[in-house]
Amino acid sequence: MVKTADELALMRVSGKLLASVFEMLDRLDLAGMSTMQVNDLVDRFITDDLAARPASKGQYGFKYVLNCSINHVVCHGVPDPLDVIRDGDIINLDITLEKNGFIADSSKTYLVGAVAPAAKRLVRVAQEAMWKGIGQVRPGAHLGDIGAAIERHAKKNGYSVVRDYCGHGIGREMHEEPSVLNFGRPGTGMKLREGMVFTIEPMINQGSRKVATQPDGWTVVTQDGKLSAQFEHTVAVTGDGVEVLTLRHGERAA
Repeated sequence: MVKTADELALMRVSGKLLASVFEMLDRLDLAGMSTMQVNDLVDRFITDDLAARPASKGQYGFKYVLNCSINHVVCHGVPDPLDVIRDGDIINLDITLEKNGFIADSSKTYLVGAVAPAAKRLVRVAQEAMWKGIGQVRPGAHLGDIGAAIERHAKKNGYSVVRDYCGHGIGREMHEEPSVLNFGRPGTGMKLREGMVFTIEPMINQGSRKVATQPDGWTVVTQDGKLSAQFEHTVAVTGDGVEVLTLRHGERAA
């Protein structure tokens, strides 16, 4: 759970490489691409350009390097050559990368072309909610502080927070302790210590927080068919605050 200085140095490398994957995707026009094309592009970039391993491929029997969750898909969307990204869509791309035995995990919801104002607002608030959670991270704070900040921001803006999925510790394994809930009460839960590394990844819904899993066993959608947006970073607790290991070039806290 708590990483040594040497382990944290290796995790920084993984995080920086994963950030570069999103920087590559930021330069693309996703409209007209199939989700499988995006998957294969990311696979080649991680493997060939970065000499790293796509950590999701083969994990829990999943065959692909990323999750691609469009519009009302909350998480774990499966790449498909027939699933074409269209102008006006919002799509979350969730990617993991392993280098030198350590894994980084991050996701971003992209606005594709001319996106409706209501969808843009949801995406903005989801990103802000993630940063509200990250802003609570420091030694001596509690996991409940993170979840409370996320939920407060989402509810203040009229949205709901998915409770079925959460952030997690990360390191040599993709999913380690602790679980990092996206809701909670301040001052409750595990106390944070320097060297802890985990993900913060709120999923924010336009309507109800209730979700359903599709017959493929992976794809999770909103029960009411309304939009969902997610952002995720891998963070480390430092001596006086937080370090975002997957921070992208030019990115700023919302």
